[in-house]
Amino acid sequence: MNHPTCPGFAPAGNSPAAFSPGDQVHDTAGRAGAAGEAGALPVWDLSDLYAGTTDPRLAADLDAAEAEAVAFEAATAGRVASLSGDALAAAIERFERVEEVLGRVLSFAQLLFSGDATNPENGRFYQTMQERATRIGSHMLFLTLELNRLEDAELDGKLAASPALGRWASWLRDLRVFRPHQLSDEMEKLLHEKEVTGRSAWNRLFDETVAAMTVRVGDQDLTVSDALNKFSDKDRAVREAAAKGVSAAFGDRVRLFSLITNTLAKDKEIIDNWRHYPRPGSSRNRANMVEDEVVDALVQAVRDAYPRLSHRYYAMKAKWLGLEKMQHWDRNAPLPQEEDRTIPWPEARTRVLEAYGSFSPELAAVGQRFFDHPWIDVPPRPGKASGAFAHPTVPSVHPYLLLNYHGKSRDVMTLAHELGHGVHQVLASKQGYLRSGTPLTLAETASVFGEMLTFRAVLDAETDPARRRMLLAGKVEDMLNTVVRQIAFFRFETLLHDERRNGELSAERIGELWMQVQTESLGPAFEFTPDYSVYWAYIPHFVHSPFYVYAYAFGDCLVNALYGVYQSGAVPDFQAKYLDLLRAGGTLRHKELLAPFGLDASDPAFWTKGLDVIAGFIDELEAPVPASEPRA
Repeated sequence: MNHPTCPGFAPAGNSPAAFSPGDQVHDTAGRAGAAGEAGALPVWDLSDLYAGTTDPRLAADLDAAEAEAVAFEAATAGRVASLSGDALAAAIERFERVEEVLGRVLSFAQLLFSGDATNPENGRFYQTMQERATRIGSHMLFLTLELNRLEDAELDGKLAASPALGRWASWLRDLRVFRPHQLSDEMEKLLHEKEVTGRSAWNRLFDETVAAMTVRVGDQDLTVSDALNKFSDKDRAVREAAAKGVSAAFGDRVRLFSLITNTLAKDKEIIDNWRHYPRPGSSRNRANMVEDEVVDALVQAVRDAYPRLSHRYYAMKAKWLGLEKMQHWDRNAPLPQEEDRTIPWPEARTRVLEAYGSFSPELAAVGQRFFDHPWIDVPPRPGKASGAFAHPTVPSVHPYLLLNYHGKSRDVMTLAHELGHGVHQVLASKQGYLRSGTPLTLAETASVFGEMLTFRAVLDAETDPARRRMLLAGKVEDMLNTVVRQIAFFRFETLLHDERRNGELSAERIGELWMQVQTESLGPAFEFTPDYSVYWAYIPHFVHSPFYVYAYAFGDCLVNALYGVYQSGAVPDFQAKYLDLLRAGGTLRHKELLAPFGLDASDPAFWTKGLDVIAGFIDELEAPVPASEPRA
C-alpha cells in the first residue's frame, strides 16, 4: 500500500509494513489465541483504529476527509507557486491531516485483510477502502505535483523566509528526488486512479491465492506458513515431505503465479519507461534515498563474499549433518545437538525485553507497551498472512505486529526483529505522519539491531561451549538468510525484470533464473532437485515490493558495523545517539544518521566491515573443537 497521493513513490507518509522474509477477521475484539506447547498466544485488537467495518466513526472520517480534500483542491490547486512560505506550510499541514485519516482507514483495512484473507468480506472491504481513499486522494494530488514544478531557487526563497515551512524541509527534499521522473498532471492522476485496478488488484489476487492454499505433508493438510515451518524439523523425512508438498502446491498453480509475475514486471517496465528510470531497481533506490551506486557496491560485495560466507558455512553444515550433499530442505535443518524444545511465548517475550533493557531501559519500556496492550497478533491460523511484519498505522494510534509463532528459536529472533520495527515506529511517530516514515534501508536498522541485542544476550548467558557453538551456528544461518539469501533474491528480480523487457517469460524460464541464483549463492554443498524451481512463487516481496529485499542485507551489514562501534566503546553516549537515530524517522538521510557513529555507507569498505562480522563467526565455527567439547 503506497502513500495515496505521491507520484511514483511513497516517502510522504509511513510505509505500511516492514515485512520479514519468510515470509482479519471482522470480530476485532482482543482474545487469547489457542494454547499449545508455546502457551496462550495473544491476538491483536484493532478497535484502537476502528471498532469494525460498520463503525460510524469510519464512515464519518471518510466523509469528512473527502469534504476537506474537495475544499482544499478548490482553494489551493493552481496557486501553490504563488503561496508565501507560511501559507505553503499551512497547506502542507492541511494535506497531512487528510492523509493521516486515509492512512488510518487503509491501515485498518489492510490489517483486517491480513488476519484472514480467505474471508471474502475482508477482501471486499479492503478493495472498497482502497478505492474510496484513491478517489479522495485524487483531489490532493495537485499539491505534490505543483511543489515539484517549483524551481529550486523559488523553493529555497520560500524556505529561507519561513521558519514554519522549514519544518517541512526534509519532506520537500525527499519529494523532489522524484522531480525528474514526474509526468504531466493528467497522466499522474490517471496512474493514481488506476492503481486499484492495476498493481493493487494483482497483489490482492496473490494474497488471496496463497492464503487459501493447503499443502499436503504426509497425511496432513497444512497452511503454507505451517508447511514452511516444517523445513526446520529435526526429522529429515518430515522436511522432505514438506518440501515436496510445497513444490506440488505451488507447481499446481505456477501458471497463475507466472502470470502475476509477468504482468507486474511489464506494468513496472511501462511506468519506469515513462518516468525515465535508468533500470528496474532505480525507482526503489530513489524511494530508499540511496544512490544506485551504493546498492551496486552492496550487491557486489555480498556476491564476492559468497565463497567465504555461505559456501564455506554450508560445506561445514553438510558434514555436521553427515550428508555428502544437502538438498534445499536441509538448508534450515536444525543441527544434531541443537535444542529442539518449544520455547513458550512468555519466555520469548522475557528474552527479548531483557535484551532490550540491558542496552537501554527506555528501549525496553517502549517495547513493553506492545505486550501490555493487544498490539500483536501471534498464533498461526488458516487465512492469516504468512511470515511477519510491523505496521506503523498512523502516529495518532500505534503500530501493530503480526507474527506466526511456532515456538522455535528463529521465532524468538523474529519477535526481536519485529519489535525493533515497532519501537522504531513509536519513537519516530513524534515527527508526524509525513515525516516519520523511514526509507526501507533505514527501517531495517532497529529490527536487525534488536535481533543482535537478543542474540548477544542469549550467547553471553550461555556457559556450555557446545551450546554456544550451536547458538553461533544459528546466528550465522540467520545472517546468511538476511544477507546472502536476500541479495540472491535481488539478483533474481534483476535478471527477471531485465529479461521481461524482451517478452513474457515462461514458468520454466523463471524457474531457471531462480535455480541459477540459488546455485550461485548457496554453493556446491547443495544438490537442488528440479521441483525447487517453483519456490520463487511464494516470496511475497516480489509481488508487493519489487526490489525491496536488498534492504535486509543493507540493514544487516549496517547493524554489524554499528554494533561493532557500540562494542568498541569508541562513541560516548552511544545509546542516546542510537535513540536519536530512531526518533529522526525520515527527516535525515543515511549519511547524516551514521555520521555520529563515524560510519559512511557510501564507502565501499563499509560493506566489507559488515560482512567480516559474519565471516568472523564462521571462523569461530571452523576452528578445531576442543577435545573436551562434543562435536556438532
